[in-house]
Amino acid sequence: MEYKTIARRCEARFIEKKSEFIGYLCPVQNEEQAIAFIEEIRAMHRKATHNCYAYILRENNAARHSDDGEPGGTAGVPIYEVLRKEGLTDVCCVVTRYFGGILLGAGGLVRAYTKGAKDAVDAAQIKCMASAAELLVTVDYGLYGKLAQIFADHDARVANEEFADNVRITLYIREENAQKLKEKLIDACNGNVVVEDIQNLNYDFA
Repeated sequence: MEYKTIARRCEARFIEKKSEFIGYLCPVQNEEQAIAFIEEIRAMHRKATHNCYAYILRENNAARHSDDGEPGGTAGVPIYEVLRKEGLTDVCCVVTRYFGGILLGAGGLVRAYTKGAKDAVDAAQIKCMASAAELLVTVDYGLYGKLAQIFADHDARVANEEFADNVRITLYIREENAQKLKEKLIDACNGNVVVEDIQNLNYDFA
């Protein structure tokens, strides 16, 4: 199963009619981590008017959002909708607001909190995770030149190459393509190749 998340925490800020909005985005794996991140931002901005948030998790298909005192539906839902439309999961977004004295109205709030979340997403490094197989391919030097195109054709990502008595290549490939790659390597090398399964894991194919 493929899913999109982010590589690391990020933030973005802007001013709207003298109110400052700061969007924070963090990778999280469960509700405990999401709540801890929300509490961290609240502690960082104790004097802020609002710390509104939304998070989406693969674990238990959990999703939550909060307007934190803003009019209902003007903050938490817009933040959640940005995350959902971007196709992100295992993320938590908090948009902090320091009120500047000018009312924005419901429409203005929705636009501002949407922008706060979207700016944070735009600042993030997106990861496209998929179920993958880690393989170790061992061949003679004479066959090494044939491999790059085969790897490219199967979207296999080379992680490491060791050149000693022979060539040992560690690579990652989507699980569903692993068997086809093995068969192609054996065919192209006339059986003079060793392909070992190392482990299955989630890998970033972005």
